[in-house]
Amino acid sequence: MSQSVSESMTNVDSLNARKTYERIAFLYDFLDAPYEIAWKRALRRRVFEGLHGAILDAGVGTGCNFVAYPPGVKAFGCDASAAMLEKARARADKLGQLVELRCSDLTRLDWPDATFDGIVATFVFACIEDHEQAAALSELRRVCKPGGEIRIVDYRLSPRPLVRARQKLMSAWLNGTFAATYTPKTEDYFDQAGLEVIDETFIRSDVLKMIRLRPL
Repeated sequence: MSQSVSESMTNVDSLNARKTYERIAFLYDFLDAPYEIAWKRALRRRVFEGLHGAILDAGVGTGCNFVAYPPGVKAFGCDASAAMLEKARARADKLGQLVELRCSDLTRLDWPDATFDGIVATFVFACIEDHEQAAALSELRRVCKPGGEIRIVDYRLSPRPLVRARQKLMSAWLNGTFAATYTPKTEDYFDQAGLEVIDETFIRSDVLKMIRLRPL
C-alpha cells in the first residue's frame, strides 16, 4: 500500500532535519557556544529542577543538558542524528555522566509505554514541522508514566517591536543553520496529544518559554 501524502511529507521533513544535524554536528557546539555561554547554561538546571527517577532528554543533541541532570536520576537520551549522538557520547564520557543514549526519532520512540517519570525537550519542538508536532507530543505522552511530567522549552516571538524585528531578521539564519523557527505551534496540539498544561512561564525575558505538562 502506498504512503499517504501526509506520511510522505513527514518522512521527508524528518529526513531533511536529520541531514541538517548530521551536517553540522561537528560544528554545533562551536555555533551554539555564544548562546550557551551567555545564557543557556545558566537556565538548564532550572529546567531539570525537581525531576527524579527515570528521565528522558528528548532531542539530546550533543548533550549540553548533561551538566543539569539532578543527582540520583536514571538518565536516558535520544536524538534522530547519529552524528549528534556521537558528540553526546564523547561528552558523557568526559563528564563521567551515566546516560543511556539511543538513536530514535521523537515520532517513533524506542521505549515501552510509561517508562519515564520526567521528560525534557529543550530547543527541540522549534525544529519539528507543524504536521509532526502532534505525533511527537503523543509519543512523549505514551512513554511518560501516569503522574509524570513533560517539560518543553522553546523560543517564542517577542511582543516587543524591536526584539521581534531582530528575531525576524535572524529567522533565516536560525532556520538555515539549525532547521528551527521562532514560531513553533506546539501548543496547538496539546489536546490532540492527550496532554494537560500544569504551568507555563517565560524563563528568559519574553522570548523563551517553559511549558510543564502531564498526561491526561
